[in-house]
Amino acid sequence: MKEGAQLTQAEAGHRYEVFHTDCPARDVVDHVTSRWGIWVLISLRNNDLRFYELRNSIQGISEKMLAQTLRTLVKDDLVRREVEPTTPPQVTYGLTEFGQEIGEPLTDLFHRITQRLPPRSQG
Repeated sequence: MKEGAQLTQAEAGHRYEVFHTDCPARDVVDHVTSRWGIWVLISLRNNDLRFYELRNSIQGISEKMLAQTLRTLVKDDLVRREVEPTTPPQVTYGLTEFGQEIGEPLTDLFHRITQRLPPRSQG
């Protein structure tokens, strides 16, 4: 293996060259670490939430961006979308097993960062 080339073994036995631009793993990493992806994953870490609960938990995100981010994370199998057949339909979002695995180190990273920040002034 060349120096600097990091390879990951997938379950199916395929090798991914994560530093190549055409590596599918890069897309998932881009989605997880996008401006809003990380906050969606952290917000869903402990509870399943409905769309508006999720939007209210992430200050600054628009409905359009939340919907787009959720579609992407559902497609990546990080978030599951459950629709209850009511009128109007109730949609709940939660983390898949894969989303839980990815969300755990993100939550840990967030906690480590906030522990190192100086205390906020009360002014």
